[in-house]
Amino acid sequence: MRRQAVVLHSVPIGDARLIAYGHWGRPVLAFASDSGRAEDFEDNGLLGAVAGLIDEGRVKIYCIDSFEAGSWRRADLPLELRAQEHGRFEDFVVNDVVPFIYADCGGLQDILVTGCSFGAFHAANFALRRAELFPRAICMSGAYDMSKLGWGERGDSFYFNNPIDYVANLEGDHLDWLRSRVHLTLVVGQGPWEDESASGALPSTLHLASLLAAKAIPHELDVWGHDAAHDWPWWQRQLALHLPRHC
Repeated sequence: MRRQAVVLHSVPIGDARLIAYGHWGRPVLAFASDSGRAEDFEDNGLLGAVAGLIDEGRVKIYCIDSFEAGSWRRADLPLELRAQEHGRFEDFVVNDVVPFIYADCGGLQDILVTGCSFGAFHAANFALRRAELFPRAICMSGAYDMSKLGWGERGDSFYFNNPIDYVANLEGDHLDWLRSRVHLTLVVGQGPWEDESASGALPSTLHLASLLAAKAIPHELDVWGHDAAHDWPWWQRQLALHLPRHC
């Protein structure tokens, strides 16, 4: 399997690492979990779980470092400023990572996004905000309400990066276009660390799914059993189940 690690020289966030796996297939951008690193996808078994798809030439996977330490986890900043800092990460993804993927794939292609825990938030948020680039998302054990992370007043930057807020108010031509373009797969367990007292992934996933349903935005809700924990072995199984259906 081809494995290529590169450093992207990014204006908005500085030098940032990307690891690419595979030679052919649909491009998949994998967001790291909370404050994670590009190699976490490989080190925690997700790469092995879908290695067959890579070897068969069905997918190429691209992993990048997280930026939470510079944005959403900045405890010294109110939520609005954290969202503005997150905008630098979006700039990096759209203007540095996407062109790299296009060049590596030999042209423009729809990119599937995925992630677990905090990475699931990014996958959903990028798909809903930038569906022209990322029309498919597989989101595992995500929490989609950033208001629970911190303090302070919230403005436009926060609102437009908080799916629980903006999905509820989508309407008009943009909503019609989203309905024709995007599809989200929301996966969550009912086991340890998925509930409100821990990650909050279970109630948050159910909430986002209800909002998507109310707006008739194409999505799939896949709720696993009470043994399915907020942990890597379960995300391996979930990704291995859902990724083959989209490549």
